[in-house]
Amino acid sequence: MHPTLNIAVKAARRAAGIINRASMDLDQVEVRTKQPNEFVTEVDRAAEASIIETIREAYPDHAILAEESGALGESEHQWIIDPLDGTTNFIHGFPQYAVSIAYAQAGVVQHGVVYDPTRNELFTASRGRGAFLNDRRIRVSRRIRLNDSLVGTGFPYRAFEHADAYMKMFRELTEKTAGLRRPGAASLDLAYVACGRFDAFFEIGLAPWDFAAAALMVQEAGGLVSDFAGDANYVSTGNIVAGTPKVFAQLIQIIQAHKGESLVA
Repeated sequence: MHPTLNIAVKAARRAAGIINRASMDLDQVEVRTKQPNEFVTEVDRAAEASIIETIREAYPDHAILAEESGALGESEHQWIIDPLDGTTNFIHGFPQYAVSIAYAQAGVVQHGVVYDPTRNELFTASRGRGAFLNDRRIRVSRRIRLNDSLVGTGFPYRAFEHADAYMKMFRELTEKTAGLRRPGAASLDLAYVACGRFDAFFEIGLAPWDFAAAALMVQEAGGLVSDFAGDANYVSTGNIVAGTPKVFAQLIQIIQAHKGESLVA
């Protein structure tokens, strides 16, 4: 394992320890509302502090972009962190959440980790070296027809102005897929595309820490990732589509047909 990826794994496991301990007594977890439908807990903050400490022990000069702390420092070496993706699930004891850590050099993600502490599933990827689940090489599914595909999504809980356009997509995809699922943690949804559990995924209005690590996993597992225009601008737009090559192409056609003028590509 690459030394930088090893640090990311170490940081993710430390954070997961904090999350798992807190999950044993959720009634004691302090919850604060950041904005409608978006929450932060003391667990998010403690897990993030642990990740940053682990990274800075190894790389004191690297920059950080983290969900709770924001941007810290300036460097061509940057760590992009979501200490607890799926906070709302965590608060309710719904076991679908993850730690997501990515390392980028000059704006290009080189290594990524998504760790599911409830299942002890460690997804990793390094650019040009493939994607793995618990040290086993993973690939996107072999499905080629959208009609046969299980597609993950996320409701636009931050970008409500796009809800109408999203619901049009949702309606057509309900008819033209084997099923739509909304588990509630985008990093895990994308990791599931990488290992073939989902055949595709799409969501509106994500933040970089939601997908930085897992988008690399999809690509390293043989899948495609883009924004809703089919370009690589998903980092700036927050609108993301991912999937097996053939299913991706069919999915993005439907998304583009319904996105409407309100939805920025």
